[in-house]
Amino acid sequence: MWRFLGGRERLTSRPPEDVLAMRVAGVVVAETLAELRAQIRPGWTTADIDDLAAECIRARGARPSFPDVPGYRHTVCVSVDEEIVHGVPGPRRLGEGDLVSIDCGASVDGWHGDSAMTIVVGGAEHARPGDLALIDACTDALWAGIAAFTPGAHLFDVGEAVESSLEASAAAAGRAPYGILEGYEGHGIGRAMHESPGVPNVAVRGRGPTIKAGSTVAIEPMVTHGTDVGHTLGDGWTVVTTDGSRGVHVEHTVAATPAGPWVLTALDGGRAELGARGVPCGAPA
Repeated sequence: MWRFLGGRERLTSRPPEDVLAMRVAGVVVAETLAELRAQIRPGWTTADIDDLAAECIRARGARPSFPDVPGYRHTVCVSVDEEIVHGVPGPRRLGEGDLVSIDCGASVDGWHGDSAMTIVVGGAEHARPGDLALIDACTDALWAGIAAFTPGAHLFDVGEAVESSLEASAAAAGRAPYGILEGYEGHGIGRAMHESPGVPNVAVRGRGPTIKAGSTVAIEPMVTHGTDVGHTLGDGWTVVTTDGSRGVHVEHTVAATPAGPWVLTALDGGRAELGARGVPCGAPA
């Protein structure tokens, strides 16, 4: 998500053949993020991550989506520690324990997929206190939102599920509530990477559009150890927390199907994570 979208009046429903076309782009994004997760090491720069992402996407016959955003020329966003979203790749060198969020988009035949992950550089053994719990809490909230994206439900149910999950995670850990980045949300996706409506990460007034079979969105909570307030740096893109607390960003592109959510940017379509939560997955057999 690049800016607060605000528009909530329309949620496109696509025929099955269009959702299948989006799945092709989603797999490219999933494979690219998997390759990045496997390869990133201490000493890499954020520009190195961008270069590998571009190579992975183009090797699969796809094209990066993010250069379509006016003014942005990179393949991915790489946000480190207090940079919670929209980090611009460059010379910053990564060290063990850095918390790195990578947002990636790709298109195939004009259809887009969009996903984000957060990793600890050097592995879990180098994580700072609380960072793994923050990743887990944000990931659980993402899947709670995905589980709510089913035909007949309403779009704002997604944000309520995300926020409720984060509140439950904080309570279980006996800590203060996590910060949910204010003013940023998910979005519709299809022929354009960013379409209306916006997909909130918090409970909001009203119910929002009815979710129909074939509706497609990107759900993406952005969560911090502390504040819910961020500001944009002088590069015009990178959003950092105002209190310097570290943040996490995770995202998936999801289609609503009569059988359940189909996660287009998960290699297994979401079967494992949804199954673990007792939620039917709409991925084809």
